[in-house]
Amino acid sequence: MQMQVIRNAKVINEKGLLEDKHIVIADGLIQSVVSEAGALPEAGENVRIIDAEGKLVTPGFIDMHVHLREPGYEHKETIESGSRSAVKGGFTTIACMPNTRPVTDSPETVKLILDKASEANLAKVLPYAAITRNELGRELTDFEALKAAGAIGFTDDGVGVQNAQMMKDAMKKAKALGMPVIAHCEDDSLVKGACVTEGKFAQQHGLKGIPNESEAIHVGRDILLTEATGVHYHVCHVSTEQSVRLIRQAKAIGISVTAEVCPHHLVLSDEDIPGLDANWKMNPPLRTPRDVEACIEGLLDGTLDMIVTDHAPHSAEEKAKGMELAPFGIVGFETAFPLLYTKFVATGKWDLALLVKRMTSDPARVFGLATGVLEAGAAADLTMIDLEAEKEVNPEEFATKGRNTPFTGWKLKGWPVMTWVDGEMKWSEQNGF
Repeated sequence: MQMQVIRNAKVINEKGLLEDKHIVIADGLIQSVVSEAGALPEAGENVRIIDAEGKLVTPGFIDMHVHLREPGYEHKETIESGSRSAVKGGFTTIACMPNTRPVTDSPETVKLILDKASEANLAKVLPYAAITRNELGRELTDFEALKAAGAIGFTDDGVGVQNAQMMKDAMKKAKALGMPVIAHCEDDSLVKGACVTEGKFAQQHGLKGIPNESEAIHVGRDILLTEATGVHYHVCHVSTEQSVRLIRQAKAIGISVTAEVCPHHLVLSDEDIPGLDANWKMNPPLRTPRDVEACIEGLLDGTLDMIVTDHAPHSAEEKAKGMELAPFGIVGFETAFPLLYTKFVATGKWDLALLVKRMTSDPARVFGLATGVLEAGAAADLTMIDLEAEKEVNPEEFATKGRNTPFTGWKLKGWPVMTWVDGEMKWSEQNGF
């Protein structure tokens, strides 16, 4: 197998500072990360030299909440197109949600996803399985069989588990198997017919609002159930001040809860929505500025463990139905890092090391993944980023099938330019896929 030498890279060291390094890759692993170039292999038939020219190289990004839509919604996305979008955005490991058709509630569907991911041969794809059959909240799935098939956790993402006893039973079963429960927190009785958050935008346009407590009620309920069962409980796409507060309190007393937040809930509030454009419609919805600040604070202090995209592609025809009728969701792979880098790191509000940590080693730690680090012996899952490159977000250039983004035309810096998975370069800005 060919050896690759990445010369002249900037790497974040243990102190969170940038260091000049050279990285040697072979047999799918990082062989060495060194400061001196003297002992590095020279270019040859089996040695490829890549000059990073001072660009940043990080562990490959990990996204533990994505929608690849296959099986059943291939007009929105396929496992291959979603994986292309992921590696173009610098993501090397992605975990896909089970709200497909059929729902990922059987070993056969788990196998299908893994087979399709293997055929695509791009990002590493980790499938979640549903908590309940068809995500209807009435009957638990066969957790043992789903784990054996390769599922990494259980979630009814897209809908909240409405019945507390059902959720407690699920937590008990998952705990017995050493598996996490991942929760979409939403009380259906509070959200019917609503499409945006309860705030200024809803008032201005005469729309029914989604209240903060619709999310936080489930977070609080599930924290109590987690305390009773001891399961690893992970909260999806946290968006409210109340949820952040409850998670912080739970962690403080040792309850096994972790949580994630999306870039759009850190960057946008409901007051930024320009009009009745469904590309600004997602679930959870964009919340108030107070909620945005709470989520930022929660990410900085570790209450929220990681950043995920909740990448949710839809067709243009579906999104054209307008704010009230269009489906919830925006795409996220290809804008996630540039968006957060531009908004928070380039402005001096966050350290670069913190952003990278929340997108790499932290999700790996929470879910026990053997990746997310840049050191000798680790999987050569790597992302090279040009921190100086600035360009406008153009959905027509996306690798995903989805064009549904509120960030069209935004000028962002810090774009991924190369991505490796297990030592194979899967995408480069210069040569494509």
